[in-house]
Amino acid sequence: MKSEAELLARDATRDLGAELLASVRQMKRGEGRAVLPDVVQVRQASGLSQAGFAKAFGVGVRTVQEWEQGRRRPSGPAQVLLRIVAARPDVVRDVLQG
Repeated sequence: MKSEAELLARDATRDLGAELLASVRQMKRGEGRAVLPDVVQVRQASGLSQAGFAKAFGVGVRTVQEWEQGRRRPSGPAQVLLRIVAARPDVVRDVLQG
């Protein structure tokens, strides 16, 4: 793990604008796609029905169905939540049942 001083030294030499622009160009070319967890597996690991999962995410059941069938991609915040649920379905179950 790097020290605070090492991180600051590294960041002082970075051009974040150029890095961001390069990332956008890479995405436009179809490269470097984010890997999303399988929505069906994540939902099943959570122990929730499609309706329960939709309610937990604040979306409609139809949206969950479209995610599961690959017709739509979850939004950025939904992608983050999916990764959290994939990593710790036990915690999510506890929060939703609490």
